[in-house]
Amino acid sequence: MEKNTFILYSREQCPLCVKAKQVLDELKRESDLQYAEIDIHSDDVLLEKYGLMIPVIEKDGRIIQYGSVDISTIRSFLEK
Repeated sequence: MEKNTFILYSREQCPLCVKAKQVLDELKRESDLQYAEIDIHSDDVLLEKYGLMIPVIEKDGRIIQYGSVDISTIRSFLEK
């Protein structure tokens, strides 16, 4: 996976997931951030792992943020 590629774990009809996508899209416009979105309902293991946490933003197997995602936390991570 490329240097600034994140994974967004989400599900349908999730207002917090919509907000997380908006944050990632905004960062994508101002940096080289890329992300792949995965619906947790596509995999029972993901549903079990992230069911109560979504949205979850992950990078290289590490959870960067979950629940209420904010742009400053992700931006700080990118600046490291």
